[in-house]
Amino acid sequence: MRIGVIGGGQLGRMMAMAATPLGIHMAFLDPNKGACAGDVGLLVEGAYDDHYEIRELIKHSDRITFEFENVPPETVAFIADQVPVYPSALALETARDRWLEKNLFQRLDIATAPVADIGSQDDLDRAVERIGLPAVLKTRTMGYDGKGQKILRTTDDAAGAFEELGSVPMILEGFIDFDYEVSCIGVRSANGDLAFYPLTRNEHRNAILHRSEPVADHPLQATAETAVGQVMAALDYVGVLAFEFFVVGDRLLANEIAPRVHNSGHWTIEGSTCSQFENHIRAVADLPLGHTGRITPSVMYNLVGALPSREAVLAIPGTHWHDYRKDPRPGRKIGHITVTAATPAELEERCAQLDPLLCNDLG
Repeated sequence: MRIGVIGGGQLGRMMAMAATPLGIHMAFLDPNKGACAGDVGLLVEGAYDDHYEIRELIKHSDRITFEFENVPPETVAFIADQVPVYPSALALETARDRWLEKNLFQRLDIATAPVADIGSQDDLDRAVERIGLPAVLKTRTMGYDGKGQKILRTTDDAAGAFEELGSVPMILEGFIDFDYEVSCIGVRSANGDLAFYPLTRNEHRNAILHRSEPVADHPLQATAETAVGQVMAALDYVGVLAFEFFVVGDRLLANEIAPRVHNSGHWTIEGSTCSQFENHIRAVADLPLGHTGRITPSVMYNLVGALPSREAVLAIPGTHWHDYRKDPRPGRKIGHITVTAATPAELEERCAQLDPLLCNDLG
């Protein structure tokens, strides 16, 4: 079995590391000749809309998936005429467009913040009157890690904001005074089998995920699983899907979905019987899904912009170092650390030892 991946970043790299023990060969399409997934599979250098290089990827693939949602849906549709692609072009088109995404949630009666489609400054002004402030203005596509969005707190913030974000299609969402954020990662096979990882509590810094911790027996686990299952069924989804929610008291409000393996699920490599990466490969390859239960208390920390001292980190018991072999630069995810322990108390103690190292190195 050979699986091709559109994108050659760290998510593709970790897919390949999970696929190798299963006897599956991986190939990647990426415009960067130094893409980090090239260390663990065949790298085809080319743009995501370059049909010549896409055909080259197809030559080395029995099935194809992708590692991020900013892939042109036309590319996925072109590939699907020649080899199976999972998830589908419909799933990609829906998840990459925040307005289509919110419409799907509303059709499925999944609660969201108030939202409006924005195509002009006049649309924005009317939406501000209806939804109120504060609110968040977001581009419909191509936004991640805080990019392509602006918090509007006053009417002065709203003035000219449509042009400021590029005069492209956008949405306006009412601001949610939430308690914290969680993600639910699910996986669905081609025959409709489902599996879910424990709800993961997420902490962001500068709009980039900083820390993720799976929560045992979260009271909203079943609610989240129902929502994820509804979305996957509606999209006839195959593979791993991440659904981010706001927790507001005893309720979940939908934020967004990602049609791929997800940063908040990196803890599953050491903390679960079968990682999100292996389960995605299993689903795409039509293999039985693996067990998703948490096997040990664990926490994942992103390494953004610079790496701390590897020696100092690994001196702490239960730490697991993941270097993506990417050049450091401000705001770039270049690795992660997972901390595991036998008990929650022991985990807290180890994280307390790690935190100062991250602060000292990352600023």
